[in-house]
Amino acid sequence: MRALASEGVGCAWPALALKRALLRALGLLFALILALAHLARAHDNTRPAALREVAFDQKLAEQVPLDLSFRDERGNEVRLSDYFGRKPVIVNFVYYKCRDLCPLLLDGLVRSLRALSFDIGNQFAVLTVSFDPHDSAALADAKNKEFLARYARPGAADGWHFLTGTEDSIEKLTRAVGFHYNYDAQTGEFAHATGIVLLTPAGKVSRYYYGIDFSPRDLRLGLIEAAEARIGTPIDQLLLFCFHYDPVTGKYGLLITNIIRLAGGLTVLLVAGFVIAMLRRERSQAAASGRTA
Repeated sequence: MRALASEGVGCAWPALALKRALLRALGLLFALILALAHLARAHDNTRPAALREVAFDQKLAEQVPLDLSFRDERGNEVRLSDYFGRKPVIVNFVYYKCRDLCPLLLDGLVRSLRALSFDIGNQFAVLTVSFDPHDSAALADAKNKEFLARYARPGAADGWHFLTGTEDSIEKLTRAVGFHYNYDAQTGEFAHATGIVLLTPAGKVSRYYYGIDFSPRDLRLGLIEAAEARIGTPIDQLLLFCFHYDPVTGKYGLLITNIIRLAGGLTVLLVAGFVIAMLRRERSQAAASGRTA
């Protein structure tokens, strides 16, 4: 009995030691996680103050306040509702005295729009909104003329507008779509993110596209979805069935399950067509044999 007890104690010691080692390892791991979290916070606190509030948050399905007042490139007072109701609208935020990101954003946008078969003013509209309340209509008009000339399609002047507004209107619009920026008093410039927002004809946020270069295919699919399939072709509807919008990346990716379903459906149709053709062939051969007999 003593021998058995000794054996039991001997077996228990390795298990106990293993348990203690695991607990120590978990403790070290937890401490490491806490240390990394502390370092991350410290790193965030050391970011330049001008960049701490800069972000472009997604607010999909958010309703934009269409009663906000702005001024267009001619200096006329307008409401956002003047540009909605019939077609989707691409909204982008810049400030007209910007010499860095804003020209790159507008350059990438116009190149992407030129690659589309859809036309500004026909299938969709574009609003370029300054988030600097000190920008003037004259600056907006100069940018409007520059980029309409680069787009170079008839009718675009009725569909692409460059707006300026008061601080209150700008703040309400940018907050509604999640666009956060910061003014740096030392440099006299704004720190901001880049991207465009696609709104439905009713003024609800539909899609986000980040960066300064935008896929024409993704833009086309987004416009078709935002317009509730009132524009585009049957081929576009097939592409929407196969591609799915990823809000994390702001891009469309293949939806494998739908492709498998589509392939399965096509296979069934092909098999059914083959069976029908074979049955008709057999009937034709039987009828011919009957007439010969």
